[in-house]
Amino acid sequence: MSGRSGLAIVVVSYGSHALLAANLARTARPDDLVVVVDNRTDDAEREAVRTLATAHDWAVVEPAHNLGFGAGMNLGVALAIELGATEFLLINPDAWMSPSSVAAMHDAVRAEPRAVVVPSIQRPDGSSWSRGTTDLYLRDGTMHPTRTRPPELVLGRDVEEWVSGACIAVGRGLWEEIRGFDPEYFLYWEDVDFSRRARTAGAQFRVLDDVVAVHDEGGTHRDQGRGRAKSATYYRYNVRNRALYANRWLDEDGVRRWRRTSVRAAWAVLLQGGRRQLLTVRPVVAVARGLVEGLLVSRRPSTRGRRFSR
Repeated sequence: MSGRSGLAIVVVSYGSHALLAANLARTARPDDLVVVVDNRTDDAEREAVRTLATAHDWAVVEPAHNLGFGAGMNLGVALAIELGATEFLLINPDAWMSPSSVAAMHDAVRAEPRAVVVPSIQRPDGSSWSRGTTDLYLRDGTMHPTRTRPPELVLGRDVEEWVSGACIAVGRGLWEEIRGFDPEYFLYWEDVDFSRRARTAGAQFRVLDDVVAVHDEGGTHRDQGRGRAKSATYYRYNVRNRALYANRWLDEDGVRRWRRTSVRAAWAVLLQGGRRQLLTVRPVVAVARGLVEGLLVSRRPSTRGRRFSR
């Protein structure tokens, strides 16, 4: 098994063996350790991932059920550490980089071990998907590009920067200090929370503008055959986890502010899948479920600063 470079490329897959074959196979360098976490779907998918792993000399972690992104990534990094990796490139199955871009990410995180390193992320058509960091506005929980931040807003008071978990590089020391991802998010917003804990620990975000990852965002959560429509999982957890983040990080006034705008925020999430989907009931049910779960989360006793278990 490879791994002499010190870098492990870690991917969490859920029904994504075709994406792994198309993307991961062209990303990894020969000396990189590759760890695939196959969140369980069915026997056929598991066998397909095993076949790919054998062909490409990848390590595989096989949870008995779907753990979600954060817990799955934590398992993958844990195996990578056991196998001797000291740096980790975490990348989605629907994303890929050239080996030279992988090398640039690896060099950057080795040079700055307390940085979270991110590339410029493009869509397959070459348009920009992310230029590094995004701002979370703490007054209402909305997201805006960092480059559009008004000068009067203060980082850490009015806004929090975060980096997408679609593609990041991080060193072992920082990863272990902040304990990876919080598994309670299951899917979506776990990278926002990860970024907050990284910054709280004193880490910096290092954006490599000239290094590109290509991300076909719809590859893992589009409702196949229905155009722009997203999956029910996408709607439910985006809505629910906004409330979870508020409960983790905001004071009581902040939680109440976000709760008052939760319906408006849920509607904005729903519209990301286009208006045609509103002719069917499933997306609306998923958003409603997320709203109810989010309301319950937001009314918990505060968990701010809680140390979660992996």
